[in-house]
Amino acid sequence: QVQLVESGGESVQAGGSLRLSCAASGRSFSSNVMGWFRQAPGKEREFVAAVSWNRITTYYKDSVKGRFTISRDSAKDTVYLQMTSLKPEDTAVYYCAAGGSVIRATPNEYEYWGQGTQVTVSS
Repeated sequence: QVQLVESGGESVQAGGSLRLSCAASGRSFSSNVMGWFRQAPGKEREFVAAVSWNRITTYYKDSVKGRFTISRDSAKDTVYLQMTSLKPEDTAVYYCAAGGSVIRATPNEYEYWGQGTQVTVSS
């Protein structure tokens, strides 16, 4: 069974930091783009960040540039999202997803999804 399992979501104060992890099992995604998306209550799922299979290329939503860093450890088949200077507007359920060979920012370009992890940032 193919699974992506996120962890690391918590409730934090504004200005704080979190690191989210997403571990793959059931197959390797070492050749796939990996991405993070988020969905706040009442809003559509939105792109946050993505990393190419070889870690050379990363792409971020404008509002998280300079605050979030996506990385991956192919040996562990795990992708990370380091989040710093968190703001209340970062509050959402965060999902990791496995895509194809090219970085895309639309959810329907990603085939596999995790169940999500809740991040809550209080002011």
